[in-house]
Amino acid sequence: MTLEIRDLAFGYGARTVGEDISLSLAAGEVLALLGPNGTGKTTLFKTVLGLLPVKAGDILLDKKPLSAWSRRERAKQIAYVPQAHAALFPFTVLEVVLMGRAPHLAPFSSPGSRDHRIAMEALDGLGMTQLAARPYTEISGGERQMALIARALAQEPSILVMDEPTANLDYGNQMRVLSHIRALAARGLSVVLSTHNPDHAFLVADRVALLHASKLAALGVPKAVLTPAALKKLYDIDVVIGSIDGSAACLCAPRLAEHSIGKGADYGSPE
Repeated sequence: MTLEIRDLAFGYGARTVGEDISLSLAAGEVLALLGPNGTGKTTLFKTVLGLLPVKAGDILLDKKPLSAWSRRERAKQIAYVPQAHAALFPFTVLEVVLMGRAPHLAPFSSPGSRDHRIAMEALDGLGMTQLAARPYTEISGGERQMALIARALAQEPSILVMDEPTANLDYGNQMRVLSHIRALAARGLSVVLSTHNPDHAFLVADRVALLHASKLAALGVPKAVLTPAALKKLYDIDVVIGSIDGSAACLCAPRLAEHSIGKGADYGSPE
């Protein structure tokens, strides 16, 4: 399953958030999307999912216009992991994950044994089986994020859209999710994710896209795109990029202003 975006303009109502966006996603590829807050990463994802109308340009799913796919067929092919999710009802974690099976069920039918097996396999793959019976409203924010990833995997999609999937996770779970993303790509699943962490893009992405000032500023392999100059333009901060102990993996670290390192800021006298 492939995804192609051609000369896309997107936004809300009369407001255009991004324009002239062209990129593609091949089967088994991981594409990382970086950009400052407010550049439209989430809005772009919602447009790709068909939740917002296209303002201009085209979105093609397997060379077929997205608008030509029914909602059910789109949901069978593309799964979404949102940035945040309000927990309103005390569904169990397993019930939340089973919701990912909805596109595969007939109207008014209930999940069967196969659906339960797929949901439990999704939880097991993320090391979450012990939480299956817990109320979703009573687990931590990071655990909820992992449950949403499991729900998307239970959907058995060809393309996984992940909006800052590691934002609420501790360091260990961040690395587990990134490792799982690479394993999914190795099995042929296509993944597009947004992140503010260049290190995560270096770790998992085959290609990186940079959004800046409503445009696609750069697109290519991480080492070519994630340069100090590009990140300075993107986030207005100086960084250094290198490797540790001869490792092939690149790391990014900020060059903090000299006055802010080890000197302690003056926050005024305590009251």
